[in-house]
Amino acid sequence: MKFSANLGFLWTELTLPDAIRAAKSAGFSAVECHWPYDVSPKLVKAALTETGLSMLGLNTHRGEAGQNGLTALPDRIADARATIDQAIEYADIIDAKAIHVMAGFSKGAEAHSTFVENLRYATSNTNRLILIEPLNRHDAPGYFLQTTDQAREIISEVETKNLKLMFDCYHVGRTEGDVTTRLNDLLPDIGHIQFASVPDRGSPDHGELNYDEVFSAIDKLGWEDPLGAEYKPVGLTSGSLNWMKTYM
Repeated sequence: MKFSANLGFLWTELTLPDAIRAAKSAGFSAVECHWPYDVSPKLVKAALTETGLSMLGLNTHRGEAGQNGLTALPDRIADARATIDQAIEYADIIDAKAIHVMAGFSKGAEAHSTFVENLRYATSNTNRLILIEPLNRHDAPGYFLQTTDQAREIISEVETKNLKLMFDCYHVGRTEGDVTTRLNDLLPDIGHIQFASVPDRGSPDHGELNYDEVFSAIDKLGWEDPLGAEYKPVGLTSGSLNWMKTYM
């Protein structure tokens, strides 16, 4: 299997360019990140070129402290679209495959329609993949997008080829369970898969989810893209990578 290092959680003690180099040295096939905007995209692009790794994705800016995205907030449409424009511009420079558009804390019919229209804005302004990700209610109570069924309905409503689901086995495991069945059911709508242990969001060699079975199920589905290692290591990332020997 191939894996992508999520540099929002891995090698956080390093600069983003150096974290990309560390991921290459550790044997990852790709990288992804959260919010790279404080780092020059030219430096990131140089590190990607040097290592031969691709950047699978980045997030739209989450907003002010305590926020988790703006695109489902009816009173922040202009700001939300500015974060989308910012993400597209950065992704274009570093040739990132996808942009995760973060919904934020909101609820109700107006939030739904706002999110849908902002996603239409995003997908019409780039050919890159736009991803939406349900976040579990324990880590992000009040987040607008909470379940894979809700995400699938929104993808169907927006009705464009470059809008897909970010399927995070950790979030689905905490909120919905039955991860392998959900993967099989949602496969046509999935644009990227991430993983971490449940419930502590650590490396995938422990916890309630059996990743031997999960990764085997993903392989049987014919999934060939790198899987995103978005887990929180205990201590240095280099000491948390023994799981890779099992699956690579």
